[in-house]
Amino acid sequence: MPIFWRVVYWTSQFLTWILLPFMQSYARSGGFSITGKIKTALIENAIYYGTYLLIFGAFLIYVAVNPRLHLEWNQLQTIGIAAANTWGLFLLVLLLGYGLVEIPRSYWNGAKRGYLLMKTYFKAAKLMTEKADAEENLEDVMEEVRKVNESIKYNHPLRKCVDTILKKCPTDYQEKMGRNMDDYEDFDEKRNTYPSEKSLVKLHKQVIYSVQRHRRTQVQWQILLEQAFYLEDVAKNETSATHQFVHTFQSPEPENRFIQYFYNPTVEWYWECLLRPWFHRILAVVLSVFSVIVVWSECTFFSTTPVLSLFAVFIQLAEKTYNYIYIEIACFLSIFFLSICVYSTVFRIRVFNYYYLASHHQTDAYSLLFSGMLFCRLTPPLCLNFLGLTHMDSSISHQNTQPTAYTSVSVIL
Repeated sequence: MPIFWRVVYWTSQFLTWILLPFMQSYARSGGFSITGKIKTALIENAIYYGTYLLIFGAFLIYVAVNPRLHLEWNQLQTIGIAAANTWGLFLLVLLLGYGLVEIPRSYWNGAKRGYLLMKTYFKAAKLMTEKADAEENLEDVMEEVRKVNESIKYNHPLRKCVDTILKKCPTDYQEKMGRNMDDYEDFDEKRNTYPSEKSLVKLHKQVIYSVQRHRRTQVQWQILLEQAFYLEDVAKNETSATHQFVHTFQSPEPENRFIQYFYNPTVEWYWECLLRPWFHRILAVVLSVFSVIVVWSECTFFSTTPVLSLFAVFIQLAEKTYNYIYIEIACFLSIFFLSICVYSTVFRIRVFNYYYLASHHQTDAYSLLFSGMLFCRLTPPLCLNFLGLTHMDSSISHQNTQPTAYTSVSVIL
């Protein structure tokens, strides 16, 4: 088991600091070949990690110059791992704190139809502005592509790069540029106004970003309209005397006969107008209780005499009766709830249009890789936090008990 946890720990560190950042730079690169993308990724990561190496180098120089400090390699490794775990725990506290409040609140607000409808209207107004901005940005980029397409003719050495850019453009723009293109005119070698390969790489990167953003806003707009129509239908059907749910717009996709038989308009009315709001309220109350338990345990896990952490109390009661099934279920539910609170916050993070996780397969590769980095970054501190809440970490419980495999690995590291 210690070998397994050692593999998990170092694999997550390798993914967080080396592989995934390299893949991020590779995905964002506008190069036209694998070699060009790899070169760009290496340069960007060299600049990024150069700052870290500069700080670490200054620290090593300070240690070497100071005669009172004598640190060996194992001690430096321990300091680095402790710093990484500290940063991970700090990030975990921020994300966990938001999730503990937002998840119960979102389900409680989900029972308020009027609130959801007004929130959807607000999202629609905001998305309409973003959609118009994406369309304008796409038009500007396509205009640049058109100029490049007209200036670089069929026998130009960089024509293959232009063709690659055209393949990334929307179909209607490709057809429009194809009709306006005159392939019978040769390029003039003496002409100095041709774009360079570096400028084409930059344009290629802009095309990929603008097309993906335009497609994402279009899909999200349709989804948001469907959600608004659904909430409006619920508001209209709440006062229905026939207790039959009537849709303003029927779904273009035919539903399964089995679903139509059991989920008929009457059942749909009772679920959407009566049962679902109460289900959301009950679920919100249950999740709020879990959140209070987590907050209390996080604030009192350092107290071992008496034991105040509720997670540790439940686990220790099960240990006295040797109820291992209960221990496994309690540990699974605890880790599951903590993971939901932390990782759901990652899904909600948005840094302008630079990092954004969108639904329905509309997330770009850079944002997906960034979220993967956060998941790998949060895995070790999440395990340490759970062990601290349940007093399975010997450094917290101060008991002469056999440490867990993960605790023994963290001590060895």
